[in-house]
Amino acid sequence: MQRIDRRCGWQGFVAAVLLIAPAARGEDFERPPIQYSESTPDNVVSRLIADLEAGRTRLEYREGGWGYLPALLKALDVPVESQVLVFSQTSLQRSRISPKRPRAVYFNDQVYVGFCQAGDVLEISAVDPQLGAVFYTLNQKQPDGPDLDRQTDACLLCHSSSRTEGVPGHLVRSLLVDRGGQPMLSAGSYTVDHRTPIERRWGGWYVTSQPGAPQHLGNLILRGNEREVDIDSARGTSCTSLEEHFDVHRYLAPHSDIIALMVMEHQALVHNRIAKANFAARQAHHYEQALREALGESSDQPLESTARRIQSAGDDLVDALLFVDEAPLAAPIEGTSQFKATFAQQGPFDPTGRSLRQFDLHQRMFAYPCSYLIYSEAFDALPQPMLDYVWQRLHEVLIKGQHRERFPNLTDEDRQAIVEILRSTKSNLPPSWAS
Repeated sequence: MQRIDRRCGWQGFVAAVLLIAPAARGEDFERPPIQYSESTPDNVVSRLIADLEAGRTRLEYREGGWGYLPALLKALDVPVESQVLVFSQTSLQRSRISPKRPRAVYFNDQVYVGFCQAGDVLEISAVDPQLGAVFYTLNQKQPDGPDLDRQTDACLLCHSSSRTEGVPGHLVRSLLVDRGGQPMLSAGSYTVDHRTPIERRWGGWYVTSQPGAPQHLGNLILRGNEREVDIDSARGTSCTSLEEHFDVHRYLAPHSDIIALMVMEHQALVHNRIAKANFAARQAHHYEQALREALGESSDQPLESTARRIQSAGDDLVDALLFVDEAPLAAPIEGTSQFKATFAQQGPFDPTGRSLRQFDLHQRMFAYPCSYLIYSEAFDALPQPMLDYVWQRLHEVLIKGQHRERFPNLTDEDRQAIVEILRSTKSNLPPSWAS
């Protein structure tokens, strides 16, 4: 980049700065330093592709409509118990989706896998530490060998907007549908995460739970000209079995567990916030370096604008990690599958057996409201200035007890328990966290 001639005047200076200033559009992540589509991914799926190409692993094709699904879930360590089912036509293979043929989604902390009956491909969204959500398809029509391909443009039409924090991200929506699975947007549409009131969640999704769960929009299909205000949501709330809706034997599990849905919604938000924090820190540094080069200056002192961008994205991430504005539960929740036990068993556990994966499900989702994704590869891969800020903010909130007005959901007991669990289970805590 050419340096700005200080004699060029104010107008020339402004024009030069505008050329290197961060853009306000979503395409910003396609430019340096992110270069989303041009960058080489490094995530669980890209590593699986490398293993397949090197012959270190293989995926078996299973007849009967399953294709590579069982083998892929096993290779990515995705539990079948995580299965949730959506029947709104809101994804890549929408023509394959209906209330009689819902789309199945399976997930773990690092990847999401979508499966449609008679679908051409498996749809995969991986959590990439440097790129946010990276999308792939696996051809289901090639039994002679898997063909895993990265996708960009088509997926980004829906998965890079304000609904995903402005980064390539994960998206969970609630919207009511008709008998064919067509979304009825006039009846309402919501982006769902752990802040969304339960009564607005799961429109267009099947939801299985034990009796007594709070009312929600799951399992409902609009009739005629119904609107959301006309709907008795109680008619879809109590559902322990899906056999009356479709042939459950065509899926790996007969459930669409309410607890699995809640966990998926929470982690979709946190994954997006981590990606947003990563991008913000890298873009701020890139802009700062370009500006200093343009001015012919050198300094180790960060610009105020850099600090503000880190603080803004870092605060948003901490809010998500600590469940700020989490929707309260109006009634206890219990699922219908083994997902709750499978998820909680993953730990890690402190010496007293406590874990950030331990559920509450009476008044809130988790017993200790700090996200388990704080252990994730993507969190640890945050740029150091961002990581330093996030840990500083967590220290202020959890150890010093500051910012109570922002975190009214955290009692003193919650703060102490979270700190003790992290001190016992998080290996790379900053020195300031020493007991």
